Amino acid sequence: MSLKADLGALWESRGFRRLTWARLLSQVGDGMFQVGIATAFFFDPTHATTPAQIAVGFAVLLAPFTFVGPFVGPLIDRWHRQRIVLFGNLVRLVLAAGIVALVLADAPSWALYGSALVTLSVNRFLLAAMTAGLPQVVPPHQLLAANAVLPTLGTIAASAGGAIGAVATFVVPSVTDSSLAITALLGAAALFGASSSAATRIGRTELGPVHPLEHLQLAEQLRALTAELLEGERYLRARRTPWHALGVMSAQRLLYGLMFVAAILASRQVLADPTDAAAGLGAFSVVLGFAAVGFGLAAVLTPALGDRIPRDRWILMCLGVGAVGQALLAIGPYPWALLAAAVIVSFAVQGGKIAVDTIVQRDTADHVRGRAFTLYDMAYNVAFMSAAAIGALVLPDSGWSRAVMIGIAGAYVAVGLAYARSPRTPNPVPTAATIVG
Repeated sequence: MSLKADLGALWESRGFRRLTWARLLSQVGDGMFQVGIATAFFFDPTHATTPAQIAVGFAVLLAPFTFVGPFVGPLIDRWHRQRIVLFGNLVRLVLAAGIVALVLADAPSWALYGSALVTLSVNRFLLAAMTAGLPQVVPPHQLLAANAVLPTLGTIAASAGGAIGAVATFVVPSVTDSSLAITALLGAAALFGASSSAATRIGRTELGPVHPLEHLQLAEQLRALTAELLEGERYLRARRTPWHALGVMSAQRLLYGLMFVAAILASRQVLADPTDAAAGLGAFSVVLGFAAVGFGLAAVLTPALGDRIPRDRWILMCLGVGAVGQALLAIGPYPWALLAAAVIVSFAVQGGKIAVDTIVQRDTADHVRGRAFTLYDMAYNVAFMSAAAIGALVLPDSGWSRAVMIGIAGAYVAVGLAYARSPRTPNPVPTAATIVG
């Protein structure tokens, strides 16, 4: 089936349309919310000028869901996912409004920091719930197209939200940082409310779970959540194919994270005057724009070729493309090399991720899917934090090292060779006895 036909068929699904609107509104708000944080962490002249400082920034941004995730993931298999989207966005609306109040009151930085981290954590919970619910609103044969379209549209929406804040910084340079932050936060709050409203149009049970886990008392629930997450991990290992796909995704995320940290440093130290934060942000925005082109190409080509190229083979091809793109950066810290690599590597990583999403959804039973995507998000974040930590050890302040770039390219090849030897068919759905051991 052609991409146009795939998209047409997807849009005929009322559930998919409504989930898409809820996600897009939510992620435009995400972008507006994050632009101020990203600017403060990575493009303030007094912050994040070295790989080590960037590693600390990423740890603070990503740690909350990574460590809270194990205790909320099984809730995706227990609570109605539509309710998670609806009330989760309302919680974010309140948090964003609260942060505005803290800014106006000139509250201590730890209070702003804590509120921002909680808001970001809720966002990851919402995205995991939306991903777990996607197979409930599209048929199995359209999952590949859905996984190509929805996350990519979400990324574009988040980028658009971020661009609004970034453009304001350049168009109205006389506006104070506090005013820009308040404007972005109020806009984000409004969009979170709009997303919550859009979620009311999705049926309460439409996103699943089909067979919710039993509701328990708090103490019992905490114990059960730990056991259920471990059960989900054992299930994925026993099924084989989703477990190995998650391994590839984690490796790609780590390698892409190293390039991302290098791009931040190069944008500040090589592509712009290190003392000019606005120029550094502008250079990095251009890099992100080229990366978005790669994401878009992956969204078009992955489903278009899905009928001819099996998911596992597509992942191997994407790993090879990633190695080639990364090798370009070994030539030198030139703008053309960085921009070309941004397109090529982003295409490879997003193309592989789309296929991984499809494998995990296809080969995981619905009653485990919420936990599967919580583990997915945990691995996703841990890999990125690990990339920042490794970058702090191996990258110079300029962000460019020929040896590191060659090493990353070689790592793509090594991951491909390892995945080529992994199983291609899942084991039958394990029984309780199988997954308990």
